[in-house]
Amino acid sequence: MTLYIGREASKLWKRVCAETTTEINLLADNWKYILTGLILQYIHGLAARGVHYLHRPGPTLQDAGFFLLPELGEDKAYISETVFTFAFLSFVMWTFHPFIFKSKKIYTVLVWCRVLAFLVASQFLRIITFYSTQLPGPNYHCREGSKLARLPHPESVFEVLLINFPRGITHGCGDLIFSSHMIFTLVFVLTYQKYGTKRCIKQLGWLIAVVQSFLIIASRKHYTVDVTVAWYTVNLVVFFLDKKLPELPDRTGGASFLLPLSTRDKDSKTKEESHKLLNGNSVDPADWRQRTQVNGKTLDDANLVHADATAMNGA
Repeated sequence: MTLYIGREASKLWKRVCAETTTEINLLADNWKYILTGLILQYIHGLAARGVHYLHRPGPTLQDAGFFLLPELGEDKAYISETVFTFAFLSFVMWTFHPFIFKSKKIYTVLVWCRVLAFLVASQFLRIITFYSTQLPGPNYHCREGSKLARLPHPESVFEVLLINFPRGITHGCGDLIFSSHMIFTLVFVLTYQKYGTKRCIKQLGWLIAVVQSFLIIASRKHYTVDVTVAWYTVNLVVFFLDKKLPELPDRTGGASFLLPLSTRDKDSKTKEESHKLLNGNSVDPADWRQRTQVNGKTLDDANLVHADATAMNGA
């Protein structure tokens, strides 16, 4: 038993090391996209905090979802955040599963490049909408009488730039249309829908997205319009961007093509190509046609037919 565990641990370690090398090479080529996406996430946080300074509390607007769904109450608002946290962490762990499991279909770095592109595009549209019109927040801390409903004028620029994470994110007001929680949830579900392999998990993902929508409204964190707009906007953004972005490479052929060739590998490859040329084979794997020698000359299939015709006429 000890020998078996040691052998499997050794295999797992080799797998992790090989995958880490591959992902580091990918990160070296795509770090600009990852860094840009993370910076834009920070800018989105700044925009959400900035609109909080403009927020003016008022009566809660008439909303169909508020009539249909019972109010959970301030003491049960954590349920919505718990479901979102579960979905968020589950997706993050799935994107890193190639480091451990044998069945690998994705590259972690490339998946996050696509995810960040979807998030940034959706959040850019979100910033435009919630700065266009500031609605009175329906959340409990955004209502009249709450000290958090209006932020005092900032004393310095650094006070705005720090964002006050995570409280500044969870207790924001004014950034309503459309829901940021639904942006993340739908982007994660749509990504797994395309690259995931388990059908039951795909169905569970869509179920979580629907439940999350109801919980957000029942918790009075957003109006129904915020959730509704998120559903069709995020799906449209992912649909159009997915056609523009380069597709992920297929992992069924292995990941060796992503790794740099060592000097020994390059010499071996050069010798192999020279050997193919001496045997009359093309270096291009797509054109490995056998050549035939006639009168000391190497001929391919087309020239061979011409040579046979000439020989017959001469006879």
